[in-house]
Amino acid sequence: MPTLPDDDEWLARERRAIGDRIRVRRVRDGRTQESVFLAADIARSAYQAVEAGTADARITTLLKIAHVLGVHVSDLLRD
Repeated sequence: MPTLPDDDEWLARERRAIGDRIRVRRVRDGRTQESVFLAADIARSAYQAVEAGTADARITTLLKIAHVLGVHVSDLLRD
């Protein structure tokens, strides 16, 4: 079984990458952060933290964001 790296930097990188994919899709669609978090029915601060990659996101939050952006949640999790 593979082991996790000793430091949490890889987690921070992955969170930022997910946030970047959300931001790119949102901007490509011409949407504001507000339009996405309101449509997804999530708190502004939660959405902003996910998009900034500064917080762990619940799967429910990612599913809601993906739905609003019209993508499958897996598109937010991988390149």
